[in-house]
Amino acid sequence: MLSTTAKVRVLGSADVPAFLALAEQDPVVNVFVDYRARMTRLDPAWLGGEVVGRFVDGDLVSALHVGANLVPVQAGPRDLDDFARHLRGLPATWATLVGPHPAVERLWGLLQDDYAPPREERWRQPHLELTGAPAIAGDPLVRRTTEADLLALYPACVAMYTEEVGVSPETGGGGPLYRARVRQLVNRGWSFARFDDAGRVVFKAEVASVTPHAAQIQGVWIAPEWRGKSLAAAGMARVAELVLSEIAPTASLYVNEWNHPARAAYARAGFVETARFSTIMF
Repeated sequence: MLSTTAKVRVLGSADVPAFLALAEQDPVVNVFVDYRARMTRLDPAWLGGEVVGRFVDGDLVSALHVGANLVPVQAGPRDLDDFARHLRGLPATWATLVGPHPAVERLWGLLQDDYAPPREERWRQPHLELTGAPAIAGDPLVRRTTEADLLALYPACVAMYTEEVGVSPETGGGGPLYRARVRQLVNRGWSFARFDDAGRVVFKAEVASVTPHAAQIQGVWIAPEWRGKSLAAAGMARVAELVLSEIAPTASLYVNEWNHPARAAYARAGFVETARFSTIMF
């Protein structure tokens, strides 16, 4: 029997090629960590944390993004056991543990006795993808936003975040940072919305992470007075059209299992389920 040697260590810039190759084993599911690695070159100062890798006989076989988000990457049971041992005793710097359901479930099972209970657990969130043309016509009134839209767009972004996460992004003085993030997405051409005749946001969505393989959509929101009017499917179809033609070859997102109206809208737009995610929020 051949012996193997496993080692866990923090990754650095020299490990970027190996990490990208690892992420590309499932490039759409791993779009967030792939994007982060490309943007930061795994420099902790830019990451706001670190990426830990597990090596077997010198080869990188799995990783764990440890920052505001704790995200396992191509991690099986033995990898997660070693990552849990690495994390024990370290302060919980993350606000969420998120990723493929089997990995999140096992990692949290290993860590839950060592950290404070989460404030919410969202299990088995459908992860959706669209590669070809949307299944229905896109809403022609959905467009990229501009700096001129920020006054109307920002409150809609705050409302979406508060509904989705359960706390306002402006809590604890976070408003300026969140406003800068919204402006950044607008300036990158990653923010999309439909406005009514009075200039108020009717529908919006953003792209959060982009790689050569995929773009991850987030922040999908419809103003309360416009809900139930079948706008989401056509709005998402239009966002997907713009993403696929100008940003990345695959559009992806994940959605809460219990959000049946959103799931139905995404399905009508042509998105198909490819995996299940889990999100644990602290």
